[in-house]
This record gives sequence, C-alpha cells and structure tokens, in this order.
Amino acid sequence: MWINLAHAAGGTGGAGGNPQDLWSTLMLFGLMAVIFYFFLIRPQAKKQKEHLKMLGELKRGDEVVTTGGILGKIHSVTDKLIVLEVAQNVRIRVLKGQIAGQHAAETNNKEEQ
Repeated sequence: MWINLAHAAGGTGGAGGNPQDLWSTLMLFGLMAVIFYFFLIRPQAKKQKEHLKMLGELKRGDEVVTTGGILGKIHSVTDKLIVLEVAQNVRIRVLKGQIAGQHAAETNNKEEQ
C-alpha cells in the first residue's frame, strides 16, 4: 500500500531531476534577491548615506533631536561628540552618531520667553 502511494506521488526520489526545474528554481531565487536589493538593501544604504552627510554638516547653533528624543542646540562639535545646550547653561555631551536629525526651532515657544 505504501509503495502505491509513493508511485502515485510521482516523485523520482533521486537527484536526477529535470534540469529545467533547477533553472526555474535558480531564476526564482535570483528574482527574489533582486527584489530584496531594490526594496530593502538599497533604500537603507541610501538613508544611511544621507544621515552620515547630515552628521558631517552639523555646526554650532543648529537645533537637533537625539535618538532618545532630547531637543537641544549645538554648543560645540568634535569628531565623535556633540555638546548640546538643552536649557540655559545646561549642557550635555552626546555621541555624534546618536543625533537623529535636525529640528526646526518653534517660533511660538513660550517656555524660553
């Protein structure tokens, strides 16, 4: 009975499969790799390149936000560290890589008035 089921499944069970099936499988994997590249890898690399460019252009007086959500004005910049002024005469040191982006200063900020 088990032998009849194996024959009914139609598999040869060996490594001597159809070469056309091998090529179609390789083409499918190649297509998947191209899709992953264009939809996942390439946009992420582009975003990282833009972030590094933004970090290189930071200067004193820029308003930034850290990855932790801290807003501050840049007091000084070095190769690896940035000193942020988060309040009047309150400064913190932050790793340069932890700057998420620039933040536009609000014009109607009543806390500083």
